[in-house]
Amino acid sequence: MAIIPPLGAVGASPAVAFEPAVRPLTSPGSADEKDGVDFGTAVVNALENLQASHATTDRLAEAAATGDLRAVEDYMVMATETQLATQLTVAVRNRAVESFNEIMRMQV
Repeated sequence: MAIIPPLGAVGASPAVAFEPAVRPLTSPGSADEKDGVDFGTAVVNALENLQASHATTDRLAEAAATGDLRAVEDYMVMATETQLATQLTVAVRNRAVESFNEIMRMQV
């Protein structure tokens, strides 16, 4: 039977720092919560960015229609970006509603 030497004998430090891959849950209002953005704020920021994107697209469309826009491709790029952002937002919303309905159907 082979004898396994202690960690100190092979040159390794016996005190190995362990960093958990997943951070533990913290209570609301703790110091860790202040480091990041909470989910509600992230959703509100995303919706505000989408609204600003729509406003910019509308402004570029108006400029293109009146002939004030020199580079029409700017409007095309902005319209496509806004369309993709809207489709993503609708997909996330649909998935959230679907998940909510699934949770409500669970039997307790």
